[in-house]
Amino acid sequence: MLQITSLNTYYGDSHILQGVNLQIPAGKAVGLLGRNGMGKTTMIRSVMGFVPAASGKVVWHGRDVTGQAPERMARLGIGYVPEGRGIFPNLSVRENLIMSARPGPSGRRDWTFERALDTFPRLKERLDHGGQQLSGGEQQMLSIGRALMTNPDLLILDEATEGLAPLVVKEIWRVISQIRETGISTLIVDRNYRAVLAHTDLAVVLEKGRIVLEGESAALMASPEQLVGYLGV
Repeated sequence: MLQITSLNTYYGDSHILQGVNLQIPAGKAVGLLGRNGMGKTTMIRSVMGFVPAASGKVVWHGRDVTGQAPERMARLGIGYVPEGRGIFPNLSVRENLIMSARPGPSGRRDWTFERALDTFPRLKERLDHGGQQLSGGEQQMLSIGRALMTNPDLLILDEATEGLAPLVVKEIWRVISQIRETGISTLIVDRNYRAVLAHTDLAVVLEKGRIVLEGESAALMASPEQLVGYLGV
């Protein structure tokens, strides 16, 4: 579904991504692991078009989409839940959700306004609240719900549980499990590597802008010695 080939990205003179290769098969969940500053968010932002890649290719459903604008990537079927949530604070919960609602690239409308609220009952109770009035956990739920209402083929979640209370974290992982069961492909970045491995089929580890380890999540969980070494945990 998504194929990244020899991707190189710079911030000024700093060479952040160094020849990254990654594939996300249709219907699969992939974990992207690594310590802070290793290039995980840069890779996502390069794929989405927020940061220009210096070289390499991003291929989506067999089509070269390298350097496409973020709004174009969203319309092609990639939903993005950014680090920091990125909701519109001056819009209500209802408005945040409705403004993103559209059929997927194939015309699917599986994720409706009603389904988003059924998935996140707390949002149903706060439909007329402004985004800035929500707790951190509620904002994260809104960010995920908004991305799902674009009916994506691939959902990218960048640190979806960061800074949240344990009960809210548990709820977010429950929803991620539900999303995985629907057949939507996912790319998950999170500091809790055990949770990532438990909710993905495959996982890769980035270190200093290079993929240094990859494999089936279950196998990495069963023999975590090398993984733990790269993550420093």
